[in-house]
Amino acid sequence: MGRGQIVYSTLHKVLCLAHSRGSAPLHHITKSSVFITVPPFQIQNFRCFSKIPATHHENLTSLRNLFHRYAFPPSELPDFLKTNEFLLDSHPSEIEKSFRILMSLNPSQDFLVSTVTDCPRVLHLEFLEKWHLGIKQLGIYGITSMAIKNILQIARKSGLNPDGVYRCINSLKGLGFSEGTITRVLETMPMVITWSQDKTWGKVELLRGIGIQTREIDKVLSLFPGILAFGVENRLKPLVDEFTDLGFSLRDVRREVVREPRILSFENGELTQCLEMLRSLKCRASIKENIFRNGEFRAGYETKLRVDCLREHGLMYRDAFTVLWKEPRVILYKVEDMEKKIEFLIRKMMFDIECLVEVPEYLGVSFDKQIVPRYNVIEYLRGKGGIGDEMGLRNLVKLSRLRFYNMYVKPYPECEEIYGRLALVKNRHPAGMWKLFRPKQYQETDDDVANIKSFVKSLP
Repeated sequence: MGRGQIVYSTLHKVLCLAHSRGSAPLHHITKSSVFITVPPFQIQNFRCFSKIPATHHENLTSLRNLFHRYAFPPSELPDFLKTNEFLLDSHPSEIEKSFRILMSLNPSQDFLVSTVTDCPRVLHLEFLEKWHLGIKQLGIYGITSMAIKNILQIARKSGLNPDGVYRCINSLKGLGFSEGTITRVLETMPMVITWSQDKTWGKVELLRGIGIQTREIDKVLSLFPGILAFGVENRLKPLVDEFTDLGFSLRDVRREVVREPRILSFENGELTQCLEMLRSLKCRASIKENIFRNGEFRAGYETKLRVDCLREHGLMYRDAFTVLWKEPRVILYKVEDMEKKIEFLIRKMMFDIECLVEVPEYLGVSFDKQIVPRYNVIEYLRGKGGIGDEMGLRNLVKLSRLRFYNMYVKPYPECEEIYGRLALVKNRHPAGMWKLFRPKQYQETDDDVANIKSFVKSLP
């Protein structure tokens, strides 16, 4: 029965019911005279369900029960099966065999769910049967679930076979990489299994060229596998040349790279810009000395970390440097503390990140002793209608402790508890101390009065 016949039949039943209740006769209504406007979304839904063959509906219930048994989220399962209709062509017993193979590679429910969710086509039984022994033949003991997941996904998408991955792993071992480093590389840079040996060898040769030994290269790549993603000619060599042009020797570069391999994540010209900004700082001498206490190289890297943090939250490159130049104390604070302040500014205080360009002092004050207590007081007063105008970030941060207390805490006794121990503005002397300097009082007797009078009369 077509869609028009279904609509006409339904309408005819409704009109028959109306006629039975005393409506107009129905013999003048014909099928050709009925026009129904069906909303577009209803037609789309109809077409969507009509695409599924009748044979697939038989497997749908079995697949749902199977996925539920293996702890797949029930709320996401309908969309998952709808998106991956090729699963409806597979028999549930084959998919269950695929589940068991994946569980044999790593007996973790999270591994199974995340692997299938991210790359559903790994459930092809023939593919998994080939890789069941292939993973074990790689010779990496204690390989993590993330590494296994990445290998399976890339192998499924690029058509790699276990022999090709095995040769890649052996080439990495031949370069002096330990199994722990190889696992770390497979977790963060899994595309390395698709590269030729020469592509990896070029990075190793560059590290050796600045004096880093083989065992140190293993440590460097374990801490920062992202080096393998950088080009040698267009990224790493110009970066090393920039370091030497700034006056750093290869010995200095080697020492800093071994200490912190992420130094090689500098963009070309970025360290130069960081050092120019640091050298032009106009701040207290003690702050500048603390910034450079470990040398210019490390000071430039610490500056880069803060710039990256600000850029990740939405600031432009130039604005990030402006914030650090106006408030250099941020370079001395931990990046985690900086991120906590920014998250509080955006999500709790509902300010835009660009406010930091105008009020960079926000990142230089104490989070627990100044930002949070003052915000709690302002929010309480705003809820009670105690603040008529909008309280800006500048007033919240730049007011002195005594002035903020006198304006927003002292007039409202209930804010004393909200402001906490910071509400106690200490006097120069403890309360009641004047009583200690008051002379001791003695009871006067008649003899004392007579003695005083006789003494006064004897005076010339």
